[in-house]
Amino acid sequence: MSFVAAFDRLPFASLLDRAHTAPAAESRRIAASPDPLSLADFAALLSPAADTELEGLCRRSQEITRQRFGRVIRLFAPLYLSNECINNCAYCGFSRDNPILRVTLGPDELARETRALAAQGFRNILLVAGEHPKFVSNGYLAECTRAVQGVVPSVSLEVGPMEAADYRPIVAAGAEGLVVYQETYDREVYARMHTTGPKRDFDWRLACPERAYEAGFRRLGIGALYGLADWRREAIAVAAHADYLLRHCWKAMVTISLPRLRPCAGEFQPLTLLADREMVRLVAAFRLAFPDVGLVLSTREPARLRDGLFPLGITHASAGSHTEPGGYTGAGRDQLHTTVRGRMVGLGEDRGPTALATGQFEIADNRSPAAVAERIRCLGYEPVWKDWDAALTA
Repeated sequence: MSFVAAFDRLPFASLLDRAHTAPAAESRRIAASPDPLSLADFAALLSPAADTELEGLCRRSQEITRQRFGRVIRLFAPLYLSNECINNCAYCGFSRDNPILRVTLGPDELARETRALAAQGFRNILLVAGEHPKFVSNGYLAECTRAVQGVVPSVSLEVGPMEAADYRPIVAAGAEGLVVYQETYDREVYARMHTTGPKRDFDWRLACPERAYEAGFRRLGIGALYGLADWRREAIAVAAHADYLLRHCWKAMVTISLPRLRPCAGEFQPLTLLADREMVRLVAAFRLAFPDVGLVLSTREPARLRDGLFPLGITHASAGSHTEPGGYTGAGRDQLHTTVRGRMVGLGEDRGPTALATGQFEIADNRSPAAVAERIRCLGYEPVWKDWDAALTA
């Protein structure tokens, strides 16, 4: 049975009731229990009453993380290849109908960006691109992977869903991981947010990690974009998805990201709120439920909150991020264009010498990678730039 079938059988009503009404005593019991958590236990940790037990939950989360991962935070950088996209997603700066500055990097430009990141210390790169078959095909992604893999040892991708057969050449080129956020696990909200393009297919996206596993990716990243639907429901769905992948895709490492909506082109406003204190409880709940799963924190979050979450349960973090193609070196400036309802329009000579492509969203932690690494050290942890090499599995 695929996760799509399992998802439609989840007892969301009873789980959400538990997520809203479980008493504080349940949180204390769950945190102290040595037994694996059930989905109902995870839901109980999300209840408002659990907030009174936050200190104990955080202490237990920190203990588990140190036991399983030690005192390390693995650093990575997103490298945006293209902001071309054929989807209309209400919350995304790359949305097809947004009249933004767009570009797709070529091999030489990508090499410049990669060398710049390597010079800052990064050995773990996440290639990110919008979904556009004219610009971002599997052949292009395999070529990009080979180019980056020649400079840094660890390459993952965050791109539009594909068939397993289309992923295999990318894996063969050296990509080890695939990240795909469902965005929202609420079918009704998902339909409202995605009005045009292949991303409208909820089930196709939901089954993407399974196809990625079939193709040979050894790391699978999932998550919801908090701010679109009820955060408790989203978290329960992510937990169910992670549990399924751990049981059915057991040869791969699973990571969970916790991104919150950020301002972007199009001026979309969040539909729901996940407050900072709730985010802290959510990190602790995921760690208690999944002791061996990587938890990822991006520069979407402000520095002060990130510093507080690092020791709590985070294992992977981005730093010094740019969300626009060419953001690290200015690569691609001479190819900038805009689009009107998906149709390319040139900018002429008046675009300005310092113009850059439009980013997907605004980041909140603007510290340099070196500053983030130093802060991690001050917290008593070790920033790790490289934790895997192809030679280990050659």
